[in-house]
Amino acid sequence: MTWSTVLAGLTAGLLIAAVTAPVGVSGAVFLLPVQLSVLGVPSPAVTPTNLLYNVVAGPGALLRHYREGLLYSALTRRLVAGTLPGVVIGAVVRVFAVPGATAFRLLVAALLMPLGLWLIGRTIRPTPPAPDAEPSPRAVTGLALVVGVVGGIYGIGGGSLLGPVLVGRGMPVARVAPAALASTFVTSVAGAAAFALLSLTGSGDIAPDWHLGLACGLGGLVGGYLGACLRPRLPETALRLLLGVLASALGALYAVQSLR
Repeated sequence: MTWSTVLAGLTAGLLIAAVTAPVGVSGAVFLLPVQLSVLGVPSPAVTPTNLLYNVVAGPGALLRHYREGLLYSALTRRLVAGTLPGVVIGAVVRVFAVPGATAFRLLVAALLMPLGLWLIGRTIRPTPPAPDAEPSPRAVTGLALVVGVVGGIYGIGGGSLLGPVLVGRGMPVARVAPAALASTFVTSVAGAAAFALLSLTGSGDIAPDWHLGLACGLGGLVGGYLGACLRPRLPETALRLLLGVLASALGALYAVQSLR
């Protein structure tokens, strides 16, 4: 691990978190391809390294939301209750069922492309929510469980997927963003611990890259706080379009690389 790699991780974490935090996304969903292609983190160690990033970066944005009194809500409790067991299941699946780099890239592409296109479509042609458009508490917890499993495999904690889905169902960003970030932080702690334990029982690159994860996380800590501060001042439409374009482009890139 060279100083240039550490600096690159720090910078990437800061910039990504500053852009994604205003809409309740930790940035790990976009940091993972950078770790794979630019920073050279091996698979499956890239997943726990990404979770470590969430653990270190999360308190930045959460501190800002805590000061605004937005953290403690019923939505936060439901998301954590679903994603917490899901991320542990996902960690086991990631190590024992999806260890190969090619299969993992295909999974990244299958996850990012639909999410990005969905975000773009919902932003360009928004649908006015009906009075009862919000999902029920049971549906929120069930969705959180499924997303937690996917997040454990992908290394994003789950909140990064729940945020845009819930906003698309009619919930305001100001309500969803703190809950999604809190869910991402809690489940990332559990996911990183699960991978650390699994690394003791198997061989290969299962444990996180501690130095790089901490470097990216420190950048994300600062960027997340700045992004949370900017949330009330930034146009939501432009941010959603940016996230959608980035997700679609990265998904397409990994699909092409996997098929070669």
